[in-house]
Amino acid sequence: MAAETFNRLSSELALFSHVDLALVSLALTICSYFVAKVLYKRHRVWWLAPIVLAPVVITFMVVNLDIPLPTYFEYTHWLMALLAPATIAFALPIYRERKLIRQYPLTIVFGVIAGLLLGMFSSWLLVKFVPLPVELSKSLLVRSVSTPFALEATSSFGGVPELTAMLVLLTGIIGMLVCEPLFKLMRIRTSLGKGVALGASAHGAGAAKASELGQQEGVIASLTMIFIGIAMVLGAPVFALIFS
Repeated sequence: MAAETFNRLSSELALFSHVDLALVSLALTICSYFVAKVLYKRHRVWWLAPIVLAPVVITFMVVNLDIPLPTYFEYTHWLMALLAPATIAFALPIYRERKLIRQYPLTIVFGVIAGLLLGMFSSWLLVKFVPLPVELSKSLLVRSVSTPFALEATSSFGGVPELTAMLVLLTGIIGMLVCEPLFKLMRIRTSLGKGVALGASAHGAGAAKASELGQQEGVIASLTMIFIGIAMVLGAPVFALIFS
């Protein structure tokens, strides 16, 4: 029944012009995100998080409706362009939480340094011992920072932006899933420790998960994510010489 429905929809969409199909793709993408956001707000389960559910729904729709990828990206690529102003907007929480930064400067600084170096070193170890395609290896090195910063930094490593975005997404999802068992195993009980760990390892998804754990965890995770992203972009040319 579902297959017949998708076949009928695919046949009808085939009659659309290129521009109309591109607009439908944009509408599907935006709707998928907002529906996932509403569902996740009502039911706090990980698989309803927009970072998980929206890409799955979009991929399913694009494949089953036979939407050509160039047509899909015709207008949806503008959503990626919004990442640049989003990066600038990260300055706002830094200003708002300046009191917290002054209160725990060493915790945040050491968390940023440790998260940044461990993220790149673990990726470097993986590509050294597991044979991977060159493009994938280079794109992997910036996987632990938020997407806007990763896309900006990946060119210094010779990475592919599309692969980088996918690896950043996977890193965030894995971080969300394993953080609580790891906190219990490692006996991390403080809000500072949980926030720094999530922001340093799982960027935006980690910050969202940290907000579920507590307000301070969320704030610390967001600040750590922002500082690591900035450090990655500024240090990318040097890091590329060391880890490439």
